[in-house]
Amino acid sequence: MTDADTAPVSVDFGDDGLVPAVAQDAETGEVLMLAYVDAEALAATRETGYAHYHSRSRDELWKKGGSGHTQAVEEVRVDCDADALLYLVDQTGGACHTGYESCFHRTVDGETVGERAFDPDEVYGE
Repeated sequence: MTDADTAPVSVDFGDDGLVPAVAQDAETGEVLMLAYVDAEALAATRETGYAHYHSRSRDELWKKGGSGHTQAVEEVRVDCDADALLYLVDQTGGACHTGYESCFHRTVDGETVGERAFDPDEVYGE
């Protein structure tokens, strides 16, 4: 192993300061969601061990799991261009705010292929 194989990676946050981050179930490999991360969110994730993202709609730091559906991060990986992240997580509850285990619970034809993990009306009071 060379030093290049163990040197910390400098993430390229690009012009807007964000990189996409895929959350994947560390045990099953299921893709749970895609969100965006800035330097602050990545630092908070590494410091706390829980997934943090940047909310583009609210323009603020967002810890996944305010509803109790948390993501404990087992490992953070960076792609070969250092402009995308992969969070390997231990998901508690559903990852999707609509109540599904994964945000990727529908096909492009509209067929529901995922499992519902919780009732969003009960969790969020919508």
